[in-house]
Amino acid sequence: MTGRDAAGDSEGALAADAPTDAPDDGAPADGPAPTAPEVVTVGAATVDRTYRVSNIPEPDGGAYADDIVEAFGGVGANVALASSRLGRAAGLIARIGDGDVGDRIVADLDASRIDDSRVRQKPETSTHCVILRDGDGKRSIVTAGDSAKRLRLTDADRSSLTNADAAFLTAYNPDPVHRDALDLAGRNDAPPFVFDLSGPLAELAGRGAREETIDRWVDAADLFVVGAVAAEPYLGCTGREAAEELRSRGARRVAVTAGSDGAVLGDEDGFHDLPAFEVPVVDETGAGDAYVAALIDRWVLGGVDAREAGRFAAAAAALNVTAEGARGGLATRREVETFLAER
Repeated sequence: MTGRDAAGDSEGALAADAPTDAPDDGAPADGPAPTAPEVVTVGAATVDRTYRVSNIPEPDGGAYADDIVEAFGGVGANVALASSRLGRAAGLIARIGDGDVGDRIVADLDASRIDDSRVRQKPETSTHCVILRDGDGKRSIVTAGDSAKRLRLTDADRSSLTNADAAFLTAYNPDPVHRDALDLAGRNDAPPFVFDLSGPLAELAGRGAREETIDRWVDAADLFVVGAVAAEPYLGCTGREAAEELRSRGARRVAVTAGSDGAVLGDEDGFHDLPAFEVPVVDETGAGDAYVAALIDRWVLGGVDAREAGRFAAAAAALNVTAEGARGGLATRREVETFLAER
């Protein structure tokens, strides 16, 4: 059940144009969840509106959409739900808005198996996404709404993170959230933290982690994940070179992903080039989130080596792209293992 505030509570009175660095003081009632989640994620829960377009338009270009589909998404929610599908007890820390979009997100989370007691709903525009997807499953994403960038951690959020077996943050979270989490990551009792540089620096401006904060995560995170689109502007390179650069900066474990071109995983035992599985692609949205959840499950918590974890994660991502929406193909552990056994 979601711990949401009544409209009359202190934060419920926050106006839509209030400063985005205002504290999240009116969070849900504090107190432990009945079962502490193994994996706690911090990030958005959204509604994604996907336009199936004739082509992804170039600058000043156009496209035609012959169909529009809505589904639920958001990196934080996707990773939590993917972890749950793999059999992990998972929880989400998030902030959503009101109105029809926010209410639908609330209902979706309430119906799920994740612990959403650290999710709050406020009178503001709920973060949502517009996705352009072509016939090959390639997509471009535009995010709007201010609820996600207004998230701030409370004492109860911090407790939830430190009590978890693994904590996950996406770079799309506001910078103050990251600074708070970095303080937690430096404690002796901290769980392994996983950081995902989910988008390029230009896309994070004004709403996500700053470059200097990302620099701190390179050293602080137990696992640093970055896709090729974000690696190039941040590191000036991709692939194995990017993995080597991150390790040289102090990263313990790294995953540099490149979609259908596979990934490079690196740790103290070396670097591993791992191919992606070839499957019929319906929708690439959410593939990276399924991949990260699987790495958390097998590499961070499961104790297997990088190659085995990477193969498992590649299978989870491959299954997810075979269905519509960011979560359409989220796989159970048995489904991933069956997929791997057949190959």
